[in-house]
Amino acid sequence: MLEDGKIFIGASRNPDDSINKPEYLDLRFGNRHGLVTGATGTGKTVTLQVLAEGFSRAGVPVFCADIKGDLSGIAEKGEPKDFLTKRAEQIGFTDYEFDQFPVIFWDLFGEKGHRVRTTIAEMGPLLLARLMDASEPQEGVINIAFKIADKAGLPLLDLKDFSSLLNYMGENASELSSQFGLISKASIGSIQRALLVLEQQGAEQFFGEPALKITDIMRTSNNGHGQISVLAADKLMMNPRLYATFLLWLLSELFEELPEVGDPDKPKLVFFFDEAHLLFNDAPKVLTERVEQVVRLIRSKGVGVYFVTQNPLDVPETVLAQLGNRVQHALRAYSPREQKAVKTAADTFRPNPAFDCATVITNLGTGEALVSTLEAKGAPSIVERTLIRPPSGRVGPVTDAERRQIMDKSPLLGLYDEDVDRESAFEILAARAKKAAESEAAQRAQQEAARQQPTEAGTTSGWTLPGFGGDSGDDRAGRGQGRGRSSGYQRETVVEAAMKSVARTVATQVGRALVRGILGSLKR
Repeated sequence: MLEDGKIFIGASRNPDDSINKPEYLDLRFGNRHGLVTGATGTGKTVTLQVLAEGFSRAGVPVFCADIKGDLSGIAEKGEPKDFLTKRAEQIGFTDYEFDQFPVIFWDLFGEKGHRVRTTIAEMGPLLLARLMDASEPQEGVINIAFKIADKAGLPLLDLKDFSSLLNYMGENASELSSQFGLISKASIGSIQRALLVLEQQGAEQFFGEPALKITDIMRTSNNGHGQISVLAADKLMMNPRLYATFLLWLLSELFEELPEVGDPDKPKLVFFFDEAHLLFNDAPKVLTERVEQVVRLIRSKGVGVYFVTQNPLDVPETVLAQLGNRVQHALRAYSPREQKAVKTAADTFRPNPAFDCATVITNLGTGEALVSTLEAKGAPSIVERTLIRPPSGRVGPVTDAERRQIMDKSPLLGLYDEDVDRESAFEILAARAKKAAESEAAQRAQQEAARQQPTEAGTTSGWTLPGFGGDSGDDRAGRGQGRGRSSGYQRETVVEAAMKSVARTVATQVGRALVRGILGSLKR
């Protein structure tokens, strides 16, 4: 029943419960995105595993979050169990074999997988404001902070860098407000308190270096299988906003970094967004619009995005309309909202004259779903009542010992497991504060002497930050945030020489400036 260029999902049933035909997902349309929905306990996780195995077997890398820990078993060979063999017999799956798949474990906290990090600069002001649940005035201050860091060449790598920059802004709020607009000390204080909450929730472990390279989640194994990147999310789900923000950041990074490929024979990467409702809960309109835009455009980069959630109403209609491959498990219809969800799910399918979708959705058994995928010319197939095939990998979690063995053989062993804390905004601002304190008396005398002398011709003018003297502005622009420097600066102190060294290190990230691609600003 296996076919080249297709993923076997299961077999559809006739009204008399006899097997109708096998149901496939065509790899040519794997980047047209998808949706897996259903109530708790109806089989969504197994369906996700079946799809991940199918993509991996076809040589497509996969990234998915392991919310309950059950998905980790995909790394181990499955074991014969009565309910698995019975399902294979029910659908006539004579080719059913157990197998294991190449897995790379990831964990924002570094406990159950390789550490996943990004920098504050790469996260950008929009997503950072979303992470902190910032108000509109606070969002404005966060945007100003990124602008100042960009202008002054202050690399924002971790939370202490951002906290130091906020302290500087608070101390110089009056001067900075005249250049950028109102910088309220009350807003700065609120943002600092939000940062403290993030630190207590463990978010500081997410910000720093070495930052995740997108290419490391797009690997294939020696046997040609796509590597399955499994993010340990059981602890991460204690902070659902961090979880949603991280996955959205990753999606935006994929969009920014990957080249256009059109419609390839198979996806370059498939991205499963489990508990997708967390992405859209209380999301501002601008963020929802950006998600819609990324989902629409990332298809041309060869990336398929599959949302996994309990209720189709969790996904906005503008996003829902772009999800061509759909697997609908059972829904309950006790409350008015649940009844509306059933109707919404039924109305999104191409009708099957053999049954009523709305009625069937409430009567589906565990491991059974309504399935519609894109077929010839990208048109959706007629919806079919389908028994999902059993997975080849283990159903259930790996043990701690098995996880450790897999990580010890990981191709990324040692690349992300140690923190790198190079000179950035925290160190630069601290050095400047120390220098200012030590030379305050001498500077006062020099300023008094300078006021008694005529102004020399040729004095440069331009953008200057309070406390940064005349070496900020164009001369220092981009040393931390990825913009080029202007020429003409003749003399440098020891601190400035060190900062130039920092700039050469950061030069590999040219282009990651204030506007972080399509998700990096509040307004276009």
